[in-house]
Amino acid sequence: MTNRTCKVFFRATPEEMEKVYSKMESVGIKNLSAYLRKIVLRGFVIEIDMSDFKDIRRLLSIESNNLNQYARRANETGSIHKADIESLQKSHKELIGLMGNILDKFNDMY
Repeated sequence: MTNRTCKVFFRATPEEMEKVYSKMESVGIKNLSAYLRKIVLRGFVIEIDMSDFKDIRRLLSIESNNLNQYARRANETGSIHKADIESLQKSHKELIGLMGNILDKFNDMY
């Protein structure tokens, strides 16, 4: 049950409503009331390309698995291979680069 008891009305042209529905669709919001509340209360709606975050999650998973394998090998043999460290450094740099790209996109928005 919602405690939203106040109603707000405004008039718009058909062209304006087309723009509203188009923007709603572009950010993935299907409910007009929810969209208008977000716009009015937050001042903006951000559309985020989640593929960047999926890549980061994938790379973090690979990096974590590799780190666990290297730690296991170091515990078993008492040493770690230089190539393993370089591989981990390379994937870490890739992650940092992806995060930098995401932050640049946010900075470009504002």
